[in-house]
Amino acid sequence: MALTCLCVSVNGSDQEYEVCNSTTLNFTGNESWHCHLQTMDEVLFKLLGPRRSPFFFPVTFIYILIFLTGVFGNLLTCTVITKDRKMRTPTNLYLFSLAISDLLVLLFGMPLEIYDLWQNYPFPFAESICCFKIFLFETVCFASVLNVTVLSVERYIAVIHPLKTRYAITNKHAQRVIAGVWALSLLCAIPNTSLHGLQYQYLPEKVQESATCNLLKPKWMYNLVIQITTLLFYCVPMMMISVLYLMIGLTLGRGQKQRKDKLGIHHGSDSWNIHMAGRRRRQVTKMHFVVVLVFAICWAPFHIDRLLWSFITSWTDHMYNIFEFVHIISGVLFYLSSAVNPIIYNLLSSRFRERFQALVCSRLSTGSSRKDSTPFYIIPRDPAPH
Repeated sequence: MALTCLCVSVNGSDQEYEVCNSTTLNFTGNESWHCHLQTMDEVLFKLLGPRRSPFFFPVTFIYILIFLTGVFGNLLTCTVITKDRKMRTPTNLYLFSLAISDLLVLLFGMPLEIYDLWQNYPFPFAESICCFKIFLFETVCFASVLNVTVLSVERYIAVIHPLKTRYAITNKHAQRVIAGVWALSLLCAIPNTSLHGLQYQYLPEKVQESATCNLLKPKWMYNLVIQITTLLFYCVPMMMISVLYLMIGLTLGRGQKQRKDKLGIHHGSDSWNIHMAGRRRRQVTKMHFVVVLVFAICWAPFHIDRLLWSFITSWTDHMYNIFEFVHIISGVLFYLSSAVNPIIYNLLSSRFRERFQALVCSRLSTGSSRKDSTPFYIIPRDPAPH
């Protein structure tokens, strides 16, 4: 096992720790050196902390549940929207785009996150994978919030200006908006990605086992990027969405009152059609509002985590414990937001619920029919000649 020399320079009441070779020690009259042989693991533990997170097992168990639920639910959502022509509405296309971003997070981001919890260092992949990890997270973060924002704008137009919906909000228009959302997300992910890379400890030479995917550029550059992205891609969209849904709620309240007055005048099929149209509109709006609300709650700790890490310069044990707790909570809620949307669709949308049930039942019936068609005896093939 490799050994290294940890030298402690004692100068008055100050102590300086340095990893060095015994042949490079210089002694002066007012200081003394104490050299202790330590393993490389012990030295890296002092510099980088424990390799494995103390929360590895419970967090990994939660992550696996989120992964299975999220992948199944988002694949189900994408399949229903692509296979059923009636489900290919502009609103559902935005939900499809949101499901794609959630799948990217779960399929590519979560495995790397679990590996980091299991072994924080060394980073086992090339620097390109480190940059890809940062780029993926940044891209899906921007794409998710932009998808939620344009979805809210579309719902606002559909409720406030319903006559414009037919010619202003079409599938082609939604596809162009979604393409613009992803293009902008990819572009805005570049600045933060360019600040990161593989970082090594030099003891005094570069130690490969100390490789971490970390910030390489000056901290002020990272702080600036985090402040701008948090403001433009969380605070401003959430304020904008809050105003939109406030206006939507007021409009739906007035519309419901007007429909009650009409129901008192009209009777028969007309009154029933008016009632069902208003009910469907409220149901869709309620579902979208819950999606946005859950998104805002789940992503708030994520941005708090980034702001804490960027602005705290002098760490104490108490502050570090708080940050570690916020970091774990933010990670769980971040991935939970990628898995919860299909559950919301199933609970609040009768149309999605019917399509989900039909798709799952058709798969099960297909599988059972294949099993039923299998004969109960097997005729063995002739043995191959020796």
